Amino acid sequence: MEYKIRTYREHFREGRWTNFIVKCKDSDLWIGVDKASYQPEMPQFCNNLLQELRKAMETYLHKDPCYLTSLVPYKAKPDAPEIFQKMSEVSRQTHIGPMSAVAGAVAEHMVRSLKGEFGIKEAIVENGGDIYADIIEDMDVSVFAGNSPLSEKVGLHITASQAPLGICTSSGTVGPSLSFGKADAVMIICQDVLLADSYATAFANFVRKAEDINPVLERIGKIKEIIAALLIKDDKMGVIGKFELKFFN
Repeated sequence: MEYKIRTYREHFREGRWTNFIVKCKDSDLWIGVDKASYQPEMPQFCNNLLQELRKAMETYLHKDPCYLTSLVPYKAKPDAPEIFQKMSEVSRQTHIGPMSAVAGAVAEHMVRSLKGEFGIKEAIVENGGDIYADIIEDMDVSVFAGNSPLSEKVGLHITASQAPLGICTSSGTVGPSLSFGKADAVMIICQDVLLADSYATAFANFVRKAEDINPVLERIGKIKEIIAALLIKDDKMGVIGKFELKFFN
């Protein structure tokens, strides 16, 4: 099930961010910048940046199509864009294909570029349910879990002292991404957003029924790079890590 109308974006606190959306083909990014730092040139800057990045990625994938389809770790060739080099490194740690980290990698690239160009205080980019947050104030993030009764009703209180952070969610029941599981949502939080993105995909593969939640959480708890995780299947959930569980109306 793919949700074209991204209602979960409405949960970001409007008073905190000046936000805009940039799109290029199947990339659809929600970008929020703290109001004091926002400049009118930012949307066009991000639009140009996304188009350039997509062009570089597509040019490489045309030459190395196995990179796109690999479901196991795959080493990028020396002439690959830096973003693909980083994704390959992460895939060796998570033991799945490098494209599992692409959404988080793009989100991070946008925030780092914005900070470098405009010197902003805070920024957040959401890319298909994967978030890169470079923040100086705490924030709450709800979990979108499709038809689960817990969807957008639960989430985590994110403390800014841990930022920048990757807050990434994978699902076997929502969206177009490949998953071998049936989880409604697996949210993984790491300081490395590429790692969070890839681990979210990896662990979502193992959740096929509600009874899988606790065994998967046990495996997640053994990985020191994972700061927190929240898993949802049907009307059941499990949480582990440093951040406080939050309930939303």
